[in-house]
Amino acid sequence: MSVFSRVYSSRPQLRPQVRPQVRNFLLSGLAVSALTMNVSALELSDEEKENIEEIIVEGELSRYSATKMATPIFETARSISIEDQQQLLDKGVLELADAYVYAPGVYGQSYGFATRGDWVKVRGLNVAEYRDSLQALFGNYNNTRSHVYTLEQVEILKGPSSVLYGQGSPGGLVNVVSKRPEDEASREVVAEYGNFNRKQIAADLTGPLDDAGKFLYRMIAVYRDADTQIDHVEDDAVVFAPSITWRPSMSTNITILGNYQDYNGQAAAQFLPHEGTIFPAPNGQYMDPNVFLGEPEFDRYDTKTKSITLLADHNFSASWGMEATARYTKGEADYRQSWPSFIGGNRYIDDEGNVLRTFYQSDAASDQYAADVRVRGEFTTGRLEHNLLVGIDYQDVTTDNDYYYPFALPGFGINVFNPVYGNVPTVAELGPYFDNPETKNEQVGFSIQDQVRVGRLLVTLGLRGDKVKSDTGTATQDDKELSTSVGFMYQLPGGFSPYASFSESFEPVVGTKFDGSAYDPQKGKQYEVGIKYQPEGTNALITVSYFDIDQSNLVTPDPDHPGFSVQEGSVTIKGVEFEALGSVGDFTLEGNYSHLDTETSDGFRLDSIPAHQASSWVTWRPSDVMLGFKAGFGVRYIGASWDGADNIKTPSYTLADAMVGYETDRFDLSLNVHNLTDKQYIATCIARGDCFIGKDRTVVARLAVKF
Repeated sequence: MSVFSRVYSSRPQLRPQVRPQVRNFLLSGLAVSALTMNVSALELSDEEKENIEEIIVEGELSRYSATKMATPIFETARSISIEDQQQLLDKGVLELADAYVYAPGVYGQSYGFATRGDWVKVRGLNVAEYRDSLQALFGNYNNTRSHVYTLEQVEILKGPSSVLYGQGSPGGLVNVVSKRPEDEASREVVAEYGNFNRKQIAADLTGPLDDAGKFLYRMIAVYRDADTQIDHVEDDAVVFAPSITWRPSMSTNITILGNYQDYNGQAAAQFLPHEGTIFPAPNGQYMDPNVFLGEPEFDRYDTKTKSITLLADHNFSASWGMEATARYTKGEADYRQSWPSFIGGNRYIDDEGNVLRTFYQSDAASDQYAADVRVRGEFTTGRLEHNLLVGIDYQDVTTDNDYYYPFALPGFGINVFNPVYGNVPTVAELGPYFDNPETKNEQVGFSIQDQVRVGRLLVTLGLRGDKVKSDTGTATQDDKELSTSVGFMYQLPGGFSPYASFSESFEPVVGTKFDGSAYDPQKGKQYEVGIKYQPEGTNALITVSYFDIDQSNLVTPDPDHPGFSVQEGSVTIKGVEFEALGSVGDFTLEGNYSHLDTETSDGFRLDSIPAHQASSWVTWRPSDVMLGFKAGFGVRYIGASWDGADNIKTPSYTLADAMVGYETDRFDLSLNVHNLTDKQYIATCIARGDCFIGKDRTVVARLAVKF
């Protein structure tokens, strides 16, 4: 059976279990898992338990994944990149941003070393982060970043996805999949130690609570105490993620996931000026790339998020079922930072290296209520085989941001070459406090999608209607949008599957033009063609794709009415992506390449987007001599990028990563190094005056003990 064949199970609700002895045979990057039936939960006789056959399911997404369907990637007429849990471990992923750097068409760590968020651009555009198919982050700086130890998979869905999710970016989206309770008892304690005085301990306990296996639990906890490559910037964390699953019958699962995250530290990005970083300062010097230009007694970035999520599914029959996902999230952030100020469109440094600073103090919060209910069915009409998905979802999000923002505060500057700290303004000196009204966004969407098979031909049709109400406290706007998608794939003999697809997106823009009329939503559309190839008798997958994205209705200044805007801006993005994943003997291999050609309506390239990216990762797990040994090596090339006005070019750079370790059924010891040669580089510089420094060499030793 092909590893990409559709597999139907009488217990599709059982969570996948990956056993160490089969990991070497799993296909890297394809949401691959081994499904082990928990015989204790089936109430079988001892003889039946002994004779039960283990079923291996490979290449399949779960129904809480980005596509909301359990359709194999090989049968999906669009591009999806995935980092499963084993890949995250092999590559030593410390933060979610690290999980993006080995994917074609994806620019991870796009603003260099960061502690505020996991910045990622997909196909040249910023995208939203989802968790278990519900949006997880809204706005900026009002909750914590996801901790990778609570995740089992990271998925990148490329291209417009409004037919599945409503409002969103035409670049795509990121969906992270939470760890959930498992049938088989497992207990793990992990200790990590790395440079920059990084210390972390974590525990992950899961298994059945009763003999019948009707109740399962999982308990995840993390404590981190860490400095960073930037002086006076810490990155501490406390995470607690309990969950429980109830199986009232063979056909029903109900899971409750709790998540509490409390991060404390400072902002790593120092918003460094062009002078002294990419260009010499007036005195000809360059500053220390890891210089801290804030105030130790003022700067902080403390965030806290609490959420509770419901995941439920029920099978009405072997062919029909439903899933429901619901979440409440409350986030808050205490953000204070001082940074070099703009003067004349740049951060000006005098001959001695002095620069004025802005002091920003923000109290931000977010609240989310969201629910998504889907009915799925598999049936035939004549020669047509249907895989139908019908869904309705609702989302109500409130964000708030109140702040002080004194620009270029006189008397509180700093010298970028010899910073002296302790010059902190009082509250009175910070000036007025902007107590802004809350921003509310409410969305209701109804969608229908049908994947139809006729012999070797697969046709996917999607249609969705959305109603979005936006309220900024000073303006209210209602938008109604219809989104479509269509995809064709033909599965040729020999493992070749050419495909073509079209998809749309929209994103509301709140405000009015000079004539008082409301803005139209931003629109996005993508045409994609490609071919997926799985050589017969292998578990490899090679994907080559070409895409053309148009984004329109972008807001630009009104040339006839100063102070107002019109929607005459647009962006075109054309690109080619190559992704190869598979294993040869004891080696797991992956190779990626992408080329992006971007252009705005002003004739400029998009800022911070490299035209060329390439990466490759190899993992070796010998199956004969040195059994238990493992090693990995990766190389990443990030091409040159521009500032958004085609004036400042950030040079290209190449980075290497490595892993070595030893694992058994009881323990897993590994050493991961990112940026092996400790290359100093600038991630990007943008037109308004900011340069962002890349991530220094990071070395982390990890010991996981199972008991």
